[in-house]
Amino acid sequence: MTIKKRFLIVSLWLTLAGTGGTLCVLSGMYLILSPQLPSVDSLRDVKLQTPLRVYSADHKLLAEFGEKRRTPIKFNNIPQSYVDALLAAEDDDFFEHNGVSLKGLMRAASQLVLTGRRASGGSTITMQVARNYYLSRRKTFARKFNEILLALRIEQELSKEEILELYVNIIFLGNRAYGINAASQVYYGKPLDQLSLAQIAMLAGLPKGPSTMNPIANPSRALLRRDWILGRMLSLGKIEQNNYSLAIAEPVSASYHNSNLDVQAPYIAEMARAKAIELFGLEAYTDGYKVFTTINSSMQESANLAIVNGLLTYDLRHGYRGPEQSLTLLPNMPGDEAANAPLLNASESEIDVEPEPTTQPLDFQPLVDAWQDKLKSLPTYGDLTPAAVAYIEDTAFIAILPDGSTTKIDWDQGISNAKAYVSESRLGPSPKSAADVVSLGDVIRLSGNTEKGYSLSQVPNAQAALIALAPQNGAILSLVGGFDFNQSHFNRATQAKRQPGSNFKPFIYNAALENGMTAASIIMDTPIVFDDAALESTWRPKNSSGKFDGPTRLREALYRSRNLVSIRVLREVGIGNTIRGMHRFGFTEDELPRDLSLALGSHGLTPLDVATGYAVFANGGYQVQPYLIEQILDNTGNTVYEALPLTVCSDCDTGETFSSTPFDPDEEYPYLSDDPFEIPFELKRLLGLLSPKDFPRAQRVLDERVAYIINSMLRDVIQRGTGVRAKVLGRNDLAGKTGTTNGPVDTWFSGYNSDIVATTWLGFDQNTPIGQREFGGKAALPIWIDFMRTALDGTQEKTRVQPEGIISIKIDPETGERAHTGDPDAEFEYFRVENVPPEKEDTSPLFNPYENEERLTEELF
Repeated sequence: MTIKKRFLIVSLWLTLAGTGGTLCVLSGMYLILSPQLPSVDSLRDVKLQTPLRVYSADHKLLAEFGEKRRTPIKFNNIPQSYVDALLAAEDDDFFEHNGVSLKGLMRAASQLVLTGRRASGGSTITMQVARNYYLSRRKTFARKFNEILLALRIEQELSKEEILELYVNIIFLGNRAYGINAASQVYYGKPLDQLSLAQIAMLAGLPKGPSTMNPIANPSRALLRRDWILGRMLSLGKIEQNNYSLAIAEPVSASYHNSNLDVQAPYIAEMARAKAIELFGLEAYTDGYKVFTTINSSMQESANLAIVNGLLTYDLRHGYRGPEQSLTLLPNMPGDEAANAPLLNASESEIDVEPEPTTQPLDFQPLVDAWQDKLKSLPTYGDLTPAAVAYIEDTAFIAILPDGSTTKIDWDQGISNAKAYVSESRLGPSPKSAADVVSLGDVIRLSGNTEKGYSLSQVPNAQAALIALAPQNGAILSLVGGFDFNQSHFNRATQAKRQPGSNFKPFIYNAALENGMTAASIIMDTPIVFDDAALESTWRPKNSSGKFDGPTRLREALYRSRNLVSIRVLREVGIGNTIRGMHRFGFTEDELPRDLSLALGSHGLTPLDVATGYAVFANGGYQVQPYLIEQILDNTGNTVYEALPLTVCSDCDTGETFSSTPFDPDEEYPYLSDDPFEIPFELKRLLGLLSPKDFPRAQRVLDERVAYIINSMLRDVIQRGTGVRAKVLGRNDLAGKTGTTNGPVDTWFSGYNSDIVATTWLGFDQNTPIGQREFGGKAALPIWIDFMRTALDGTQEKTRVQPEGIISIKIDPETGERAHTGDPDAEFEYFRVENVPPEKEDTSPLFNPYENEERLTEELF
C-alpha cells in the first residue's frame, strides 16, 4: 500500500470519526436541551411589553407611562420599503431559508477561526426572534444551539409574515424605543408610513447597534450604516438608481421626540396612572392598557391657558421680584469700562439679534458659549423661556436664549410696568430705564415666542387650580392642579384643602330656604360681637367693604356677599340644622366646624369638593359623584373597567320626591330601563347611543323649588353682584359665587350653567396673604371667565323651567313684604307657595278725577 493511499484512508476514517463524533455530540445536546426548550405555541399569544396610555374622552393622547415605548404593528401595516431595507441589512434570504442560514453560520465560524473573535453570530431573523423572546443575550455555544433548535421549531409553527411581525415589534432600537413604530416616533416624530426612504433605511440599521449607531448619539456612524443598507437594496434590485441617489443625498434629520402628546394634562394623567396601578398593579406599566378619561380635550387646553394667564396677570400686578439668579461674567473682561463689558465693547450695530447664533459677531460668541449650557439646564415653566441679559440699552435690553440666539426686549415689552416688588400689597416706583429693572448676567423669564415676540415676565410665586364637572353625572371635564406640573406635582384641585370663604355661603342660604326663610327675608347687616365658646377669642366679624347696610334681603345679601347677614342667618337657622344635610353636597358633616365661622367658609375644602357641591345647584337638586375614568381597555381591546356613574335623568317620569338620606356608595341603584330587548350597554357605547336612562339613577336630594330659587339668587351674583365681570360672556344662564377669605389669603369663584360647573382658586401654597386689593372677583373670576369662554363656545343658552309650587310676586325691596299695587320700586321675587307673604291692605290714596264716582277696589292691570 502506497503512502498516498494510506494517507487517504486515514483521512477518510478521521473525517468519518469527526463527523460521527460531531453528530453524537449534536445528538446528545439535542436530547439534553430539546426537552428544556419552551413551547413555540406561546409566541402566538405573546404579550409584548407595551406602555400604559391615557386618553381624553375624544381619544386624544394625554400621557404615556412605562419603561419601554412600544406601539405594536401588524405585518400588513409595515411599509414594503422597510421590509426590503430590514432584510437587506439583516437577512436577505429570509423568505427562502428554513430558519437557519448555513451560509451565515459558516461565515461566522470562519471569522471566529481566522480572527479569534466573534465578528457576527450568523443569526437569521428567526433566530433573533428565538433569542429575543426566549433566551438570554449571553454569547455561548449552548445558547447558539438552543437558538438554532428554536428557530427550526418556529419556522414549522409560524408563517414568515408572523415571524417578521414578532421581530419588528420586539427589537430594541435605542432611546427607550422598542419596535419600529415607537422608533419612528422617537427619531422622527411621525408614523412609519410617512418616513422617507432614507429615514426608513436609517431605522433598518438600528438593530445592529441601537446605542452606538443611532442617528442621535452617533450621526456619522449611523449615516455610514444607512448608506450601506441603501447600497444593498440597490444591488438586490429593491430600489431604482434615482431613488438611491436621492436617498443618499438626504441629510440626517433625526432628533429626539418625546411622547407625542395631543394635549398637556399632567395632573389628570397622574390621577389616571394611580387608578390604573390600583386596579392592575405594576403590570399596568407593561401590559398595554388604554385608559379613556372623561376629559374634554378642548376644555383642557382652555383650562391650561386660563390658569397660566390668570397667574401671570395676578403676578404682574404685584411687581417684578428680580432675576432668578445671576450668571458669572467672563473672566479677563474689563468690568469697569462700560455697563456692557461682557460684549467686549461691541457697538450696538455689531450685535446681531437674529435667532441663529452663528451670525453673532466674534466678540459676542464667548458670552453665548459660556451661558448657553446653563440656560439649557433650566426648566421651562408655563412656557416661560429662561434667558440671560447680555446687553442693556437705555430703554431696552438684549437677552441670550437657551438655543444661543438672542432677542431684544423693548420698553413696552414688559419693562415699563416692571415696578419693583416690595410686598404683596406694595410696589416700588415705576422704572425710568431698563437698567432699573435688569442687570448684566440676570437670568430672567420671557413670555411669548420667536415668531410673535417676547416680553419680560417671571414665574409666579402664587398658585391656582381649576376643575370643571358635568353636573348631570359628575364627569371631570378638565382639571389643572397648578401653574406647571414640572414645578410642583401637588394637585391643588384635589389635594389642597383651603378655606372657601364666601364660596360656601350658598350652602348656608340653601339651609335657610329649607328652614322657612325666603329670598325676601330681611336680616340685619349691622356690627356684631360674639363671645363664642367654640372660638378662641372674642370675634368681631365685618364685611369686606367695612360698611354695613342695615336691613337686607336674603337675596341681596348673597349676591353682595354680606358677611354679617350670613352669620345671622346661620345663627337663626341653627348650626345643627344647617350642618344636617350637608352630606347631600358631598361634604363630611362630622368635619364641619360647629361654630358661627362656618357661615364664612372656615372649613377647608378642595376645589373638587366645592365643584361637587355646586353641581347639585347646577343640575336642579341631584347628587352626583365626580369621576375621571370612563373606560379601560386591555391590549386586545377588551373592556376591563367601565364607569357606571349616577346620572340625572330629568326627562324620566319617576314620580320621586327628594330625599335627605345620606348617599350609600355600596347601594345598588336601579337603572331606569329594564327592557329585556334593550341593546347591550357596550354596543350602545360603541354606537354612541347611550342616554341617561342607561345609567344608575342619581338621587334627588334637594327640593326642586329650593334649587330653583337658590339658582335665581346665584344668577344675580353675576347679573348685579360680586361676579358681575362674568357678564362679559354675554349669557343669561350663568350662576355662581365669589369667595375671599380673611387676609385675603384665598380667592375663589364657582359658577355654572346646566351643562358645566367649574371652580377656580388662586392663592399661595404657604397660606400667606395675596394682597389687600385682591378678591375672588378680581383674581379667581378672570380665570373662570377665560375658561368658560371656550367651554361655552357653540352651546345654546338653556332656560330653567319653573317648577310647580313656585309663585312669582312683586315685593317691596326695602321690607321684603308684598308690594303695594302700583309701587314703582317693586321687584319680582320667587316664593314657594307655603311661604308667600300675605297681602297687605293698600292704604295709599288712589288718584281719582271723578270725586263722586265709586272708588275702584282693584286694579285690573
